[in-house]
Amino acid sequence: MFGYVTACKMELKIKDFEKYRAYYCGVCKAIKNDFGNLPRLTLNYDMTFLALLLDSFGDNRSKYVRERCITHPVKKRLVVVDNASLDYAAFCNVALVYYKLLDNVKDDNSAKSKVYSLFLKNYLKGSKEELIPTKLFIEKSLDALSLLESEPKGKTLDEFCDPFAELTAFIISSFYKDQVFYEDLYKLGYNLGKWIYLIDALDDLEKDMKGNKFNAIDKSFNKENLAFEEFYKSIENRIDFVLVACAAQCDKSLERLPLKKNIDLLENILKYGLMEKMDNVFKRSDCNNEKSL
Repeated sequence: MFGYVTACKMELKIKDFEKYRAYYCGVCKAIKNDFGNLPRLTLNYDMTFLALLLDSFGDNRSKYVRERCITHPVKKRLVVVDNASLDYAAFCNVALVYYKLLDNVKDDNSAKSKVYSLFLKNYLKGSKEELIPTKLFIEKSLDALSLLESEPKGKTLDEFCDPFAELTAFIISSFYKDQVFYEDLYKLGYNLGKWIYLIDALDDLEKDMKGNKFNAIDKSFNKENLAFEEFYKSIENRIDFVLVACAAQCDKSLERLPLKKNIDLLENILKYGLMEKMDNVFKRSDCNNEKSL
């Protein structure tokens, strides 16, 4: 359910692409500094967006350095460092993956997820005290989602989306809970969380239906137990409409926020990146933009 919120590279200026990659590397470095090397394997693009967004309200200039890393040992790359938004994104990245692994163990008894979760649990033990409420909220929200998915009868698509949408809203907005723009930040997070949950469900729909696994779209609309091909045709436009509506609400919320920097890059992600990802999942495009970053 992670890694869907990416920039649209084809619409980026070179300077913005370099900045985007610098924040991505910055979150990676923050995970290394705060948790260790192994958790860096959990890094995803959603947390790059989180770091970018949360770092966009201050007047302070971001600090950039050029560094090598194990993935890019030959050429130094720009990295954003010494940044509270990066540290917060790094924590959220590791915590979200940890609780998702626990959910995999609960759902499928996955041996691989069990091993990985044990490793991440040890790394999370040293989390800063001020981040414990966020950790507990993540656990509570994903438990609520798991319970909802285990008892899906009579539930609507909005009900399935709500726990993850609330979780995303909390993660994005709690960093600025005392600010006047908190409500707009919360709305952006809620609609983005709903979009992520839905696009993930659509992306997994065929696999879940053939494997007889839970899928929110299938459980909400497939009352006649149609085969995948027939069912997909019947709901494609409806899901497309909901996803576009969520993306549009994200963009409206972004416009109301008092951003001081990273504006072009954030607009690229919410206006073009989300649409590009939808085209890929709906198989309207062959572009795999994120692989080139």
